Amino acid sequence: MTGLPAPVAAALWMIGSITGFCILAVSGREIAPALDTFEMMLYRSLIGVAVVVSVAVATGRATEITTRRLHVHGLRNVLHFAGQNLWLYALALIPMAQLFALEFSYPILVALAAPLLLGERLTPVKLAAALIGFAGILIVARPFGGGLSIGLVAALLCAVGFAGSAIVTKRLTHVASVTCILFWLAVMQSAFALICAGADGAIALPSHAVLPWLLAMGLAGLGAHFSLTKALSLAPASVVTPIDFLRLPVIAVIGMIFYAEPFDFWVLAGGAIILAANWLNIRARGAAVPLRHKLKVV
Repeated sequence: MTGLPAPVAAALWMIGSITGFCILAVSGREIAPALDTFEMMLYRSLIGVAVVVSVAVATGRATEITTRRLHVHGLRNVLHFAGQNLWLYALALIPMAQLFALEFSYPILVALAAPLLLGERLTPVKLAAALIGFAGILIVARPFGGGLSIGLVAALLCAVGFAGSAIVTKRLTHVASVTCILFWLAVMQSAFALICAGADGAIALPSHAVLPWLLAMGLAGLGAHFSLTKALSLAPASVVTPIDFLRLPVIAVIGMIFYAEPFDFWVLAGGAIILAANWLNIRARGAAVPLRHKLKVV
């Protein structure tokens, strides 16, 4: 990434995030018949702890893991844990493209909340991009045609959790390294999942058939969050998060090919509108950054 403008480097990191989240969705769909969402989160997070600690020790970054701003890490991970469990719950109930489209309302919440919580400017262009993007989401998801099912409600609520998590993550990037953020993400969510999964006195063990999917879920989720955190450290949240809209056409194709989910004209039309809104937002950001900042070495 060295030598690239910060917005471009952030966009490249988001490609890694998009790939990870798509693998996460497929893994979650495959695991759902065997484990509930809390059990999925428990095993996924334990894999994350092992990977983060191993990489931190191997690269000499273990000293970056501190308890500084632990309460902020806690807030971030509570929000994310709630959003992720709602996301996994909805994944088993509605088409993946519809879930992703509804989840994508979180960048709009981030863009609208960033001026209040992050001190970023909400320009008329950013506001227009958010509104256009939201219109595209509604066209793709069409959530009100047949009423709000429990799956649709869960998908909408998960966006609130993800928006809060993104905003707090942006604040954390000023005081904590990516290694530190990912460590506390894995550790805290392991604890949350253990408490929730064990609340009924029984935690299902994964079968041999499920284990590869759990490993894929753990690694993909960690890679997605690493890439997202790096992107958020390079560009404002209101610029980085709309790039995630690219997940929609990718997951729509995956759902159509592997799960026989419907793929129609409205998905393409709404996706095109969402991409147009994303392009508008990034173009406005690029025009506003002085040349010396565009040439900043990352």
